Amino acid sequence: MEMVTLIGLMAATLTTVSFVPQVVRAWRSQSTKDVSLAMFTILCTGVAMWLLYGIIIGDLPIIVANSVTLVLAGSIIVAKLRFG
Repeated sequence: MEMVTLIGLMAATLTTVSFVPQVVRAWRSQSTKDVSLAMFTILCTGVAMWLLYGIIIGDLPIIVANSVTLVLAGSIIVAKLRFG
């Protein structure tokens, strides 16, 4: 594996995993009062566009990171809509 791909995968892992504590907290507490629905909606739109970009250029780190991030950030939106 090329060094640049490895760096991309490491960066993707760290930025994607950063969503996990918020997802876990939102679902455990069933509270999202301090979470901005607008921010996460905009974020998910941007992440979906990054995912599409990654697919078009065939870049594995971009595809993997944005696929997982979209699921995690999307689950925060679902929690926000479900729990208010």
